[in-house]
Amino acid sequence: MNPEFIINEELGKLISNVVKKFPSDKKRSAVIESLLILQHHNNGYVTKNIIKALSDYLSVSEIDIYEVATFYTMINIDPVGRNVISVCNNISCMLRGSDEILSHIEDKLKIKVGESTKDNKFYLKDEIECLAACNGGPMMQVNHKNYENLTLEKVDEILESVNDK
Repeated sequence: MNPEFIINEELGKLISNVVKKFPSDKKRSAVIESLLILQHHNNGYVTKNIIKALSDYLSVSEIDIYEVATFYTMINIDPVGRNVISVCNNISCMLRGSDEILSHIEDKLKIKVGESTKDNKFYLKDEIECLAACNGGPMMQVNHKNYENLTLEKVDEILESVNDK
C-alpha cells in the first residue's frame, strides 16, 4: 500500500497563498493551481494519495479534484519524464507542419507519444488539441514554455538546451 501523502508546512503555505486569491467559500477555485504545485513537488505527477491530501486540506471532495486532474492536460496522474513536451496538433499548427515536428521528436528521442525516454529525461505528452498560439504554428511546449514557428533545426536546439534537472 502507498504511504499517505502529507501536505507539509512549505506546501501548505504555497496552497494557502492560492486559496487567498478566491472568496473563502470558493476553495474549489484553488484546485488547478494547487495540483500544479503538488505535481511540481512530486516528480511531475499527482497520485491518488496527493488528491486525497488536497481534498482534506481544501475541504473539497476527492471526486471534484480527480475530475480536474483528469480533465486538464497540464496535470499528470501517471509518472512522466522530468521534461514534458507537448506538440500542438490543431489545424493551424497541422497545416504548418506539426505532424512532421512530432515525428521528428519521436525519432530523435526514440519514443512515441505517451512515452518517456529510457533515461526519464523527456516525456512526449499525448497530442494536444490547441496550445493557443495559432499565429506561431507549428508550436510546442516544453515544461509549459511555448516555442513557436518551429523548424526541425529549432526543435533540435530546444531539446538539446533542456537542462537535466
